[in-house]
Amino acid sequence: INKGLKKSSPIVALDCDLKESVRTLFFEKIAPEWFIEGGVQEHNTATIAGVLSIEGILTFFAGFGVFGIDEVYNQQRLNAINHTNLKVIITHSGVNVGKDGKTHHCIDFLGLARNLPGFRVIIPADPNQTDRVIRYISKEEGNFLVVMGRSKNPVITDTTGQPLFGGDYTFSYGKVEVVREGEKGVIMTYGSSLKEAIHSWEELKDEGIDLDIWNVSAPLALSLEDIEKAVFKGPIFTFEDHLVYSGIGIIVGNLIAETGMGTI
Repeated sequence: INKGLKKSSPIVALDCDLKESVRTLFFEKIAPEWFIEGGVQEHNTATIAGVLSIEGILTFFAGFGVFGIDEVYNQQRLNAINHTNLKVIITHSGVNVGKDGKTHHCIDFLGLARNLPGFRVIIPADPNQTDRVIRYISKEEGNFLVVMGRSKNPVITDTTGQPLFGGDYTFSYGKVEVVREGEKGVIMTYGSSLKEAIHSWEELKDEGIDLDIWNVSAPLALSLEDIEKAVFKGPIFTFEDHLVYSGIGIIVGNLIAETGMGTI
């Protein structure tokens, strides 16, 4: 990869003794001299990653959610304050980490990231959207947090069975994608929860309850305009693998309050 980037920034990947779990081992095989294994030193590795990112190096820091944002919150806060150009990729977020246990349930990533000035958060829904997201952040300046779970996500399809995020699809930060259409309200979701929302949509449709499903892959970029469109469709339901106190539900509630609309 790096040998072919004669006119571009070199690429460096860092992790903390998790290369098999976060799949950085594939990068190590391609470019071992550009792979940094930080060991069980998350704070130190996050600091080094931030420094590298402002030296003209495209820097990816990969880890579990509890290590990449929870454990190193202060380091990421300092990275934000210092206007780094870091791409933080966290896996094993939410409760879908299963057997890893409750100590590894990173269910507060949105609540934490909301406090990091300038950090943009993206939670892709499936492998295709993840591919487009990584390509997007690689070309964009600034700090990004890309959030994924532990389990494999199926490819999300449209109502005709075609991949929703395949083909010519390109990712646009802040754009809300209508995955399913309805007339009686909106389900807002993101990430691995989207496939569950689609299952719910199918069951509700059989009962005559017809709702939109919106994939909100960038919850911190949800706008007043988005909320106004949703409110006029009917009730808004939020569905996520996150603490209720600081997730998309709270974001939606705050925006509704800002619009001055008293009903949901």
